[in-house]
Amino acid sequence: MRASRRAGTGGRRRRGGAGRTLRGGPVALAVLVLFTVGSLFPLVWTAIAASRDNGRLAQTPPPFWFGSHLLKNLGTAWSDANMGLALANTTVVAGTIALGTVIFSTLAGFAFAKLRFRLKNLLMLLVIGTMMIPPQLGVVPLFMTIAQLEWTNHLQAVVLPTLVSAFGVFFMRQYLLQALPTELVEAARMDGASSLRVVWHVVFPAARPAMAVLGMLTFVQAWNDFFWPIIALTQENPTVQVALTGLGRGYIPDQSVIMAGALLGTLPLLLAFLLFGRQIVGGIMQGAVKG
Repeated sequence: MRASRRAGTGGRRRRGGAGRTLRGGPVALAVLVLFTVGSLFPLVWTAIAASRDNGRLAQTPPPFWFGSHLLKNLGTAWSDANMGLALANTTVVAGTIALGTVIFSTLAGFAFAKLRFRLKNLLMLLVIGTMMIPPQLGVVPLFMTIAQLEWTNHLQAVVLPTLVSAFGVFFMRQYLLQALPTELVEAARMDGASSLRVVWHVVFPAARPAMAVLGMLTFVQAWNDFFWPIIALTQENPTVQVALTGLGRGYIPDQSVIMAGALLGTLPLLLAFLLFGRQIVGGIMQGAVKG
């Protein structure tokens, strides 16, 4: 009886200990503060440089506090780089690429994870193998195709080649292998659900956390993409990264205006994360728990 009581008491203590909130010590706090400051420093320095003039940035030591030229430099960057059109184009391009990648990658990932068809493993290996090929190798034939279609300097030249990614297919396949029970798909089939209904009512709800993570990563990558847009587009119809190249031209580039343009190109991403940060982090954590 005494042994059983001690065992029961120990069990209650273990359960109570598992429910407690873990608290970090001063070392963990110092490490977090250090990494936070290091992460914020590039953004803060960009804002400081955008608020100064070009002559002050060339001096040693450089400025470490804000100046009085921020609004002037922002206005110059906005007009010289055609930033309004660039932001609108980048929003359309990044949003379309993110939406297309999420939908097509989820469909392909579901097929590779739960459906049975011939050569499934071989096709999956081919998809993974494309991730090993540098994208620079396909630039010349891709540009020749775009030129023949007369899509040069049009947004579809940037959107269509990146609507599906091998990483997205692999990512969604690995997630759906664990998060989507095969029995649930078979039960929907036995109830007479078509393939479209299975995808809409079973696959998409189960894959929602991973879709949110993939959409966020794809949107940021498409927003910051420079290599292919600078080839396919010009300053007449630019994305943000292409527009920023126009600010660096001239005999003596104005670094403060370039920093102001970079700040304008970064602010929409910061605003999106501030508005949807909780949903994004919640999707990441939910996916981690399910995985």
